[in-house]
Amino acid sequence: MVFRLFVSAILALSFAVAGCSESATEVTHKSEALASPFDTGVLNVATRNGSTTYYLDRHENPVGPEFTLVSEYAQARGWQVEWTMLESTSAVLDALEAGTTHLAAAGLTHLPERNGRYTRGPAHTEITEQLVCHRDDRPLPRKPADIPGWEITVTADASYVATLEKLAAQHPGIEFREDRERTTEILLSEVAEKDLSCTVADSNIVQVMRRHFPHLEVAMNLTQGRNLGWYLPAEAGELASDAREWMNSREGDEAMGLMENRYYAYIGEFDFVDLRALNRRIENRLPSYIDLFREAEITTGMPADLLAALAYQESHWDPQARSPTGVRGIMMLTGRTAESLGVSNRLDPAQAIDGGARYLADRHRRLPETIPEPDRTFLALASYNIGRGHLLDARQLARDLGKNPDSWQDMEQVLPLKADKRYYPSTRYGYARGYEPVHYVQRIRNYRDVIRRAFRSLPEE
Repeated sequence: MVFRLFVSAILALSFAVAGCSESATEVTHKSEALASPFDTGVLNVATRNGSTTYYLDRHENPVGPEFTLVSEYAQARGWQVEWTMLESTSAVLDALEAGTTHLAAAGLTHLPERNGRYTRGPAHTEITEQLVCHRDDRPLPRKPADIPGWEITVTADASYVATLEKLAAQHPGIEFREDRERTTEILLSEVAEKDLSCTVADSNIVQVMRRHFPHLEVAMNLTQGRNLGWYLPAEAGELASDAREWMNSREGDEAMGLMENRYYAYIGEFDFVDLRALNRRIENRLPSYIDLFREAEITTGMPADLLAALAYQESHWDPQARSPTGVRGIMMLTGRTAESLGVSNRLDPAQAIDGGARYLADRHRRLPETIPEPDRTFLALASYNIGRGHLLDARQLARDLGKNPDSWQDMEQVLPLKADKRYYPSTRYGYARGYEPVHYVQRIRNYRDVIRRAFRSLPEE
């Protein structure tokens, strides 16, 4: 049941941008070449919906790795971006061929055959191509010689086609089917549902999707490291050179670091048991509390899916949870914190969720408004975990070390120093297990990515 909900959510996400006229338009075949962004100040970019490219967040704002990088590049040049949203890799490549876009930013692998047809832009991510099947289909193919007999479906015109053709030439009997309608993300969801046997996907896509579909298993890597990056139409050398220059600059390096930290770095190692349990509890436990999280968002402004992820990290949505240190309930509040919030019964989910939400909102409110999101929310979560005093210590320590106390990326490095005897004696509040809030925030971000789809799927009662 829960997989069906997630598949529906992914399908909805794939077409969500169709009605967003300012950020996405349908491809049109233009009778004359696009004017250069150097002349017009407008950069036309073709992409596709996906967790590793471009999608809309809960506030219907565009986000995604490709969106982030392109936006930073355009901002550095003082350009506006006009996005063209396409349904597949094939359509993106067709737009390049037709000259209806300046730039394709759609998780495209740099390949020799593509380099001959289009102008290669800068690379930004290294991946491997992986054969992915359902973990219950045993024995899985573990080497190319095992693949014959397995049904494989891949996105048409993707780099996976050339990979499988090369393997088929070496291992007779390898067969596959190209799908022109569905994206790699959708094919992965269908493998998880056992509607398909296997597919091929880039490792970064698999990394994201396995958290939502823990029954996906990487049977083998099919390639060594390959670069993902941008492509431009033929004879677009000037713009390609400019894009490479920016990507290799300090600004570009910082933008890639921001992208990596925001979308990938927190995911960590795959834990099948943990994620399978989470998906089961989304189906069995979350419906009992989802409206309480939604009500808490209305009263505090803290996002409901964030509160649900926080509660899952604290108690796995068990209203009777208790720790040896005396914290209790679905939000694991201390007695002192509960009293200060007016929570008379920590074991009452309604009281506990409301109290925990107000406590997180207070941690958030006490941070400077100048801290950008999502860093301010991550710092508020760290404060919820380690305490405001220790967070203030770490922020001052960051300043002393020449790091940015408003950047979660920097604070991930500084917070563990609260457990380092070279540093904590000089802080006001002394020793703390500063590595814990780093892992705490990482897990909540990971859980939230899985949980947020349930908030789109489960109706309000």
